[in-house]
Amino acid sequence: MTERMTGAQALVRALEHVGVDTVFGIPGGAILPAYDPLYDSTKVRHVLVRHEQGAGHAAEGYAQATGKVGVCMATSGPGATNLVTPIADAFMDSVPIVAITGQVAAPMIGTDAFQEADISGITMPITKHNFLVTDAGDIARTIMEAFHIASTGRPGPVLVDISKDALQSETTFSWPPTMQLPGYRPVTRPHSKQIREAAKLIAESKRPVLYVGGGVHKAGASPELLQLAELTNIPVVTTLMARGTFPDSHPQHMGMPGMHGSVSAVGALQQSDLIIGLGVRFDDRVTGDLKSFAPYAKIVHADIDPAEISKNRHADVPIVGDCKEVIGDLVSAIQASEQKGDYSAWWTILNGYKETYPLGYETFEDGSLAPQYVMERLSAIAGPDAYYVSGVGQHQMWASQFIDYENPGTFINSGGLGTMGFAVPAAMGAKMGRPGSTVWAIDGDGCFQMTNQELATCALEGVPIKIAVINNGNLGMVRQWQTLFYDERYSNTNLQTTRRIPDFVKLAEAYGCVGLRCERPEDVDAVIAKAMEINDVPVVVDFVVHQDAMVWPMVAAGTSNDDIKIARDMAPKWENEDE
Repeated sequence: MTERMTGAQALVRALEHVGVDTVFGIPGGAILPAYDPLYDSTKVRHVLVRHEQGAGHAAEGYAQATGKVGVCMATSGPGATNLVTPIADAFMDSVPIVAITGQVAAPMIGTDAFQEADISGITMPITKHNFLVTDAGDIARTIMEAFHIASTGRPGPVLVDISKDALQSETTFSWPPTMQLPGYRPVTRPHSKQIREAAKLIAESKRPVLYVGGGVHKAGASPELLQLAELTNIPVVTTLMARGTFPDSHPQHMGMPGMHGSVSAVGALQQSDLIIGLGVRFDDRVTGDLKSFAPYAKIVHADIDPAEISKNRHADVPIVGDCKEVIGDLVSAIQASEQKGDYSAWWTILNGYKETYPLGYETFEDGSLAPQYVMERLSAIAGPDAYYVSGVGQHQMWASQFIDYENPGTFINSGGLGTMGFAVPAAMGAKMGRPGSTVWAIDGDGCFQMTNQELATCALEGVPIKIAVINNGNLGMVRQWQTLFYDERYSNTNLQTTRRIPDFVKLAEAYGCVGLRCERPEDVDAVIAKAMEINDVPVVVDFVVHQDAMVWPMVAAGTSNDDIKIARDMAPKWENEDE
């Protein structure tokens, strides 16, 4: 069936056909033709955000909570450039989103027309692919291609920039269109020879570790991972992007590796003789000084993106493929070989690390609130079925360390880009994708002030997220670095929220939300319970915590993981120091 319609109508019809139910955006001149037929759509709900950055992060939160492609929409010029940060964020964390932007009419492109910006050129390095569409006849096919690219292989953001005249012109619409992507063929099936080599190394190793990243969750491979771990009895570490992909409560779980990882996880990698990296990037926050990272270890590295393999650390056995397929094939190969490694001595060492250096924190004599205690109680009361969406900084690390994650995908955060302002709009998107689930945004008082205008969107759209503002009156992570490395010279990190500018409770109320405040440990449970009871409007809880609370353990940037500190001037004693 073919129909005559405008390019704008073809855009909306194509979005309906690819299964879009929610679009986050703000209209403006160049994209306005698309908003007219969107008004009539019974299948696509448009959410009017208060800032385009909020639209992008909401699309990310929706995508991460549902596994579907998130969609955001903006007009040309500043509307499009306001999407740059969430697009870059999605690129770093492999989040499938499609950003649709209006562009000035084709004859005006390149003339510095009103509200013109070369958003295709600007986003070229931070998109998986992008399109500039100037012909109405190309719109439907481009949308189909954009969603295919965003959601297959290594997921990521795709930009579709459409000129205003293409939206206004008439075209013939037919579905499905024929995609024209001759060079795009992601490899999902791993090579059997590489699988056999990996299985052989696993059987020969004495100190192996499964180093698990976000790619395992993206592949939906948590069940296969659990099977592989229990089959082999190999310890597991889960990166920031993989929290919950392997249950925290499992005895083989060593914790999170990296700059603020647990001693048991960091020690497991440093002392290992074989690292099986699954859907990971060997990024600097995990490896510390790359030259001294895991000096005794051979590397098996599996990733769907061949560009990641041996990029940072040479892989002895490189495996290109989808982690679900890779892990499934590894399980089969290990079962077929019937060779089992003996890791009893290894487990003695690692369990020693776990017992000797558990995660802990300082309490304060003046009775003020420790942020880690807030996380522990939130975890206990909200439970492992809730979604936790964090901003970036100390509160992100505490949320990763002190909330127990049992289910894949329940911790959503900005990992690679480290975007302040991520939490509130991403939590909104996650809640709209999972309306039946409890969604807690965990934010810092600095992050919260970057995107809290989306509280208005949440209140008006009926999206009852809950927000825990960890309010230490400072840009906390920067202050921690100033304490440790800049002689306590606190240059421009004091937000002065002790003067209650703004008063977060009053701010919440002004936005049509419920505002609560908690300043004492003995009130934490009651305040969280009260927030959990309110399910018809958003809730903001101002947790006023001690400004000197720090994130430990810590590997200082650029130093070796061997130099991890469990507290200020305190380091663990590694097993091999006695050898």
